[in-house]
Amino acid sequence: MEIFIWVIHVIAATVLVGLVLMQHGKGADMGAAFGTGSAGSVFGSSGSANFLSRSTAVATGVFFITSMSLTYIYANPSQPHGVMDKHEVSKSAQQPATPALTPGDAPGSKSQEIPK
Repeated sequence: MEIFIWVIHVIAATVLVGLVLMQHGKGADMGAAFGTGSAGSVFGSSGSANFLSRSTAVATGVFFITSMSLTYIYANPSQPHGVMDKHEVSKSAQQPATPALTPGDAPGSKSQEIPK
């Protein structure tokens, strides 16, 4: 599931960048008024702006949803999926806890009596 969300996320990001780059800015209308630009397009003079802006809004929504989904997945990790992860969990559960050593119990400490 995570890989599927990653694929959709990357595709949405790529489409979003492409749609933003295809849109023209506010200064492009001035060039079209003087005849240097193309006044018509495939979708009509105002249809392309509406189509591109709506497509950008959809791509932005998909990007936002996948971003939030990936954040939720990584913030709440599920149980380990790999073989090694399961092995490490079971291995640590089987090892007994080692008792804590006091300073007198440590080898070579001065508090231990040396037999004569």
